Parts: sequence; C-alpha cells; structure tokens
Amino acid sequence: MSGELWERLRAVEHRVRLALDARADPDRDDPYRGLYLTEEMVRRVLESPSASWSAEPGEVAEPGARLARLAADFGLDAWDVEFLLIALAPELDARFERLYGYLNDDVTRRRATPGMVLELCGMPTAGAGRFRFAPEAPLVAGGLLEVQEPERPLLTRTLRVPDRVVAHLLGGDEPDPAVRGLARVVDEPVAEPAELVKRLATGLDAGIGAVHLRGAAGAEQQAVDALAVSGRAALVLDAAALDAEAEPPVAELVREARLRRAGLVFGPLESSSRPESARLLRRLLDESERIPLLLHGSGGWDPAWARQAPLSLTSPEPDRAALWHRALAEAGAGEVDVEPLSAYRLGADQVRRAASVATRLARFEGRPLDADHLRAGVRAQNGAGLERLARRITPGVSWEDLVLPERTTRALAELSVRARHRDRVLGDWRMRPGGGRGRGVVALFAGESGTGKTMSAEVVAADLGMELYVVDLSTVVDKYVGETEKNLERIFTEAAGVNGVLLFDEADAIFGKRSQVKDAHDRYANVESAYLLQRMESFDGIAVLTTNLRANLDEAFTRRLDVIADFPVPGAEQRRALWDRTLGAELPRADDLDLDRCAERFELAGGSIRACAVTAAYLAAEAGRPVTTADLLTAIRQEYAKLGRLALDAEFE
Repeated sequence: MSGELWERLRAVEHRVRLALDARADPDRDDPYRGLYLTEEMVRRVLESPSASWSAEPGEVAEPGARLARLAADFGLDAWDVEFLLIALAPELDARFERLYGYLNDDVTRRRATPGMVLELCGMPTAGAGRFRFAPEAPLVAGGLLEVQEPERPLLTRTLRVPDRVVAHLLGGDEPDPAVRGLARVVDEPVAEPAELVKRLATGLDAGIGAVHLRGAAGAEQQAVDALAVSGRAALVLDAAALDAEAEPPVAELVREARLRRAGLVFGPLESSSRPESARLLRRLLDESERIPLLLHGSGGWDPAWARQAPLSLTSPEPDRAALWHRALAEAGAGEVDVEPLSAYRLGADQVRRAASVATRLARFEGRPLDADHLRAGVRAQNGAGLERLARRITPGVSWEDLVLPERTTRALAELSVRARHRDRVLGDWRMRPGGGRGRGVVALFAGESGTGKTMSAEVVAADLGMELYVVDLSTVVDKYVGETEKNLERIFTEAAGVNGVLLFDEADAIFGKRSQVKDAHDRYANVESAYLLQRMESFDGIAVLTTNLRANLDEAFTRRLDVIADFPVPGAEQRRALWDRTLGAELPRADDLDLDRCAERFELAGGSIRACAVTAAYLAAEAGRPVTTADLLTAIRQEYAKLGRLALDAEFE
C-alpha cells in the first residue's frame, strides 16, 4: 500500500491535468509553445507511470507520518502543505520538471513558481495566497521552502525545497551539510537524572523559554539530560566553531533542531569572543519561542548580549565519575578505575574528547587502557593560551627522585591529597562556603636556592598526572600602573581552564609585603598586593609559590595558603643520597670515588650538587675515563667560586 505522501502527489498530478485541460486550445498554431514541448507530449508524460511511487509495497519509504508531524511542528495549515507538495514534486519525480516547464511556458524553468502554485490551487494571484511566500510565512521562515531569484517578480520566482527537508520526508536523518562540524546530535536516555535536571525538564515542558546555566564543568551535560528527560534530543552547538564562521548558519541549525524535535545547547559563552557573537546570541534567542534553547558558561549573563534575557540558573558541580563512565562507554572502552581522575576539572565535552584520545592511544600502543592513557587524554585538552604566559613542563620525575626530610615530604603529599579531593571536601561537604571563595589549592615552598622547590612542584604535578606551568615574571611585571594586575588576571583566567600546576618561582617579587604609604609608588604597590590577595581567594586551580626568603611574603598571603613546605639545606646523609642520585647509574665511576667524603665535607644544596655532578661528568668525558674523586673536587671548587664561597685548601686535600 502506498503512503500518504504518494497519494498527495497523485493529487498534484491531477491538478496539473486540470490545468492542462484549461489551457487546451485546438486552434492555436504556435509550434514553439513551451519551446519544443507540445500538448500531446505533455499528455504522454502524464500517461506514463511514475517510477517514484509505482514500486511494490515495501520498496519505498512511507513518509506520511513525517509529513503530518512536519505540519504540526512548523505550524503549517492545509494550503501550506499543498504548496509544499507542489514544490516538492520535481524533487521526487523527474516528470514534473517537464510538466512545470510547460506550465511556466519556459522549458528552462523546471521548478514551481508562486504564480503556478496559485494557479494549480485555484487561488487568485493578487489574493491572500501570495503572502504565504513572504519571508515571515511559516513555510519560508521555517526553512522548508526557498523563494529564489529575488530580483524577479514574486509570481515568477523559483521555489525550491531544501535537500535536507526532502531527505527528512523520505526518512533520512543525516544532518544538513551546512551544520556538520558545528553541532552534534545527542539522543540518549538518562538513567538517574539529578534534581535540577528534573525541574528543568518540567520547566521546558511548561514553556519557560531560553535558559542560561551557570557552571564551569557540568552545565552542558545537565542541559542535554534535561532535554532527554523532556523527550527531546539535543543539538549541541560548538561555540568556538560557530565563532570562527563568518556567517553562522543559524537558520539551518534551527531547522535541523525543529526537524528532529530537539533543543539547542550552546556554550560555553565565554569562548565566543568576537563582536558578532552577541548578534549570534540574539538570533538564537529570537528562535527560543519555537524551540528550547539552553545556554551555558562559567560566568554570569551579561544583559548587553541580547535584548531578551534568558532564565539564569546556577548549575551544581557534576558527578565526574559518572561523566567518565559515560564517555568511556561511548568510546568503546571497558571498565576502568576513574578514581585517579577526580582531580581533573573537565566539562562533559572535554571528558568525552579526553576519553576518545585515551582509547585511541591505547589502541596505537596495543595494550589495555590504563591511567597513563587517560592522563594523556586529559593533557591533550589543555589549551595553548597559558603557554604564551608561562613555560610548560611535562613532568619527568617522581617521588623516588626526591631526597627531602620526612616533614617536607609529608607536606608535598598533603598538597597532592588536597588537589585530588578538593571537589568532595570543598564542594560536596561545603568546607569552604560563601564569600566567593574558589576551590583552588595554594602552597608555599620556602627554602634556599637549590633545595629542590621547583623539582618538588614537578613531582606533585606528575603525581596528579598534570603538567607544570612556570610563570615567566618577565611577562607579568610591568612598569606601568595596573598592567601587572592585568597580566596576572590573564594568567589566572587561563590557568582556571587548564588542568595543570601553576608555579610562581621567586614569588616574593610579586607577592611581597605591603608597606607604609609614603608616595604614589607605595600606594600602587599596595594596590597590586591587595589585588593578588583577592584573586588568590577566588582561584580555582592549583598554584605553588616558591621563595628563598619566606619573611618577605605578606602575612595575609600566609593565611590563604593551604600547605607550607620548608626546604632546608640537606644534611650529610641526604647529601650522600643526592650525590648518588645525580651521578646516576649510567655514568662510569672510578674505584676511588669517595662520595661519603664529598657529602661530609661540603655543605651544598641539591641544585649545586647536581651542577657539580654534571661538571665532573664533562671532565671525565674529556679525559676518556670514569669519573674520579678528583673530578668531583675540581667541580666543587668551581661551584664554590660561582657561589662566592671561600674554598680552603685543607678541605680539598
């Protein structure tokens, strides 16, 4: 049995027959009427069977239900549907091209025109029917019918049904090529929706209009889940990709969502940086009366973005373990322990991309997916913005490489624990409520130069599976008033979106004590310190400050620190271990090498010991023999000269 659409197209064919009968003129003698088409030729076309709907049952699509749904979703009345079918006929049956060419009295114009459509439907060309082709009419405004050639009179303009609409009526669900790469379709059920998701779904069903979810990590996924609970799919737009488009295809995106009975999810808003982004937002908000629109971002809504303000809600922190499980399942990975991933602050889309990178890396290496693959996937999500302001270091050391007192090691372990469980303690258990305080972890490493502060920060970053970003003070400090604060704000903003450890080396240069105001320089220096105090309170990342002189830091900074680790000059036993570690296992050693003597006699920090070991290795390489005690003593004497220390001959005997 043929479908409803085919029956309706037969009715269109009948209308063409009636029009042909009305035009029949046995006395006309113009042999070029319709170029080479004659009435007899057209009648033969009508008598020929249609290959489009003459197939056996089951060989063609049955799009009648889609046609009815299309009319309901786009607000089409019976005449709108009739107009659409007349314009659709040449897309489905090539015979109509010849028929329409004859009716247009121009064989080159093989599509329907408004004048021809009105004639077929028995409507006057100067009546109300012509306004159904206006830009604000449902057919045209909904993107179901294109009225082309605006330079021509309305009645002779070409009507075209877009390919995506034709495919939809025939059962096709592939997205429009214009929106590929700019959006993805999510249509998945939600097992256990959160309370906010349930309330939001109820509000969408009640027609609350556009909604803005404020949340850095899980807002997008909550928007998708709310649409799923309300029985809708989600068309998730890529804000950065749309921002790069000169002319974003908003009409095609909206039509795609309406064809799928989906809602639009757009964000994060802060990734849209161009002035045209506000215009894009306004266009999306204008469509929110037709389809659900859910916006998300880490900041608040700016009323200057659009005339129409959405309903703004605060999105709670997501269940990151659930995000990882869902993303790994989508990537085809098996069960993986996601507990080590709790330290990473990633959004749903970032988690999805990280899981994809991790699974592909595991396939490339030919081994099961593990925590190292997942950490590599997370690092791949770090943007390059912070690299312009800080030097990125991929950690290459571990806890075994550290030689520190037990008290210092415990402080470093505490820093790692705080970073790993801050969401649970500060978020779920609300141990830092109110006051605009962030969920950052800030530590201070204090000790003399070369005692291992920077290396310890690298070890903590390695333990967390993150990268270390060393802030370059030359990109921060500026002689002009207010510029240093602006540079620091850029660093903190970029660091908030990166899963890494931020290291301020020689931090007392910018985190120094406030002083008594004696002139304008003092006042602005105090303003800079006050700004840093406030900014550290709201910081959401992991930061390490290092200083050689702890007393130089403002006491107010000390109160805001989560961990303070002191790095004393190593004792003889620790120096012996440092000598052995820095020389390594690959460097050949002479039998007379006396590391105990070097550790006992020379009070050097770890950095100096490392420098001496490298110098001794060069001396041994030049001599073509294993490193000897004499090489070490020569290297130590040179290090003493660099440090400005007195080298007594008795020490070097």
